[in-house]
Amino acid sequence: MPWRQVGVVEERLSFVLAAEAGEDAMSALCARHGISRDTGYKWRRRYRAEGVAGLLDRPRAPHAHGRATPEALAEAIVSLKEAHPTWGPRKLVARLQRLHPDLTWPSHSTAGEILKRAGLVAPRKRRRRAAASEGPLVVPDAPNRLWAVDHKGWVRLGDKSRCEPLTITDGFSRYLIGLWGLAGTAEALAKPLFERAFCEYGLPDAIRSDNGAPFASTGVTGLTQLSAWWLKLGIEVERIAPGKPQQNGRHERMHATLHRETMASAASDAAAQQARFDVFRRVYNDERPHEALGQTTPSEHYRPSARPYPARPPEPDYPPEAAERRVRSTGEIKWRGELVHLSRALCGETVAVQESESGLFEVYFYKARLGVLGPSGKLVRPSALDPRGALRRAPQGSAPRAPLPPEPVTADPETPNLSAMHPG
Repeated sequence: MPWRQVGVVEERLSFVLAAEAGEDAMSALCARHGISRDTGYKWRRRYRAEGVAGLLDRPRAPHAHGRATPEALAEAIVSLKEAHPTWGPRKLVARLQRLHPDLTWPSHSTAGEILKRAGLVAPRKRRRRAAASEGPLVVPDAPNRLWAVDHKGWVRLGDKSRCEPLTITDGFSRYLIGLWGLAGTAEALAKPLFERAFCEYGLPDAIRSDNGAPFASTGVTGLTQLSAWWLKLGIEVERIAPGKPQQNGRHERMHATLHRETMASAASDAAAQQARFDVFRRVYNDERPHEALGQTTPSEHYRPSARPYPARPPEPDYPPEAAERRVRSTGEIKWRGELVHLSRALCGETVAVQESESGLFEVYFYKARLGVLGPSGKLVRPSALDPRGALRRAPQGSAPRAPLPPEPVTADPETPNLSAMHPG
C-alpha cells in the first residue's frame, strides 16, 4: 500500500525513528505503516545517509536518454546563434550541416528548444490583426476595377526624419496612381491624398489593402474612418488575409522596384525624397516596359474612371423593410433593448438591420454587410456562425475562405504575368 497523502515526509520520519529505536520488528513496523519491507529498508538507508533530506521524493526523470543532443552539438548551435542573432533554427541547422556534414545535427525544432534553454529566443507577442474580407477577392479585369493601396516600409532620411510612402496602383494596368512620402500612417495624412487621387482619376469599384493602419482595425467590422468613407463613396473594401502578401502580389512587386530605385539609399530630406518618388512614378508609368503588358507601359492601358468624385457622399438607400439605427458616440446601436457595439469609426452614421432568409439579423452600412447579430447579442462575422445560426467552436474569423491563387512570377520578378487579362 502507498504512503498516506497527508504528511508523507512526517510519516517516513516517524517510521525511521521507530526503526532506529528498535521499537518493534521491521516486519511488524512496516505492516503498521502499510508499506513493504523493501520500502522500509530503503527509507532507513536514505535516512542514515542523508538525514531528513533523504526522506524527500527524488525526481523520477532519467539523468540522460538516448535521444539527447550531445553537448558539443548544442554548444555549436548556441555559438552560431550568438554570431548571427537574427538567424532562426532552420538557418542555423542548415549552416551547421553544410559546415560539418559528417555529424548528425538535430531537427530545427530541437535546435529551437536548445536556444530557448540558453535564453536566446525572445517570445513573440501575439498581435491582434484585422480579419480578412469574406468571400472571393476581386479580379481586376478592367482599369479602376480594383485599386491596391499600402504603406511601403519606412526609411530614415538624411535629416533623421521618417518617410513612409503611401502608394496606390491600378490592379489591371499597373498604373501608379499615387506615391507620396509621409511622416506616418495616420488617417489625417492619408485622406487628403485619396481625395486628390479621386478628383483626378475618379472612383474605383474596389480598394484592396492589408490589415494595417490606416486601412483596417482589429474590431469585428475591421473598419477605420478612412475605409468607412470609402464605403460611403460606393467603393467596395477588401482586406487580404493576415500574413498573405501574395494576395496583393502586383503591388508588392512594385514596392520591391520602388525600394531598389529610390529608397536603398535615402535622400537628405522629405523634399528630396519626394522628388525621387515623382521621377520614379513618371518613369514607371510612361517609360518602363512591363513584360506582363507585352513590353508596353501602364499609361498605355490605363484610363480614368467613369465614376466622378462627388462633392459629398450620397445618403444610404436601405430597403424599406430594414430597421435603421444611428450609431452612437460609443460606436454602439440600440437593438431590442440592448446596446450592440459596431465600431467607433461609424459614430454618427446610420446602419440598417435586416432579417435574412435564414432568420439571422444582418447589419449593413451602405452596401457592405458588417456582420450578423449573434445569439449572444453581439456583432459577429458570418463565418463565426454555423448553418443553424449558432456560434462555431472555432474563434471568430478563423473560418478559411478561398483566396486568389498566387500570381505567377515571370523572368522579371517585378512584373507579373497577366497574359490572361490581356489575351492575344
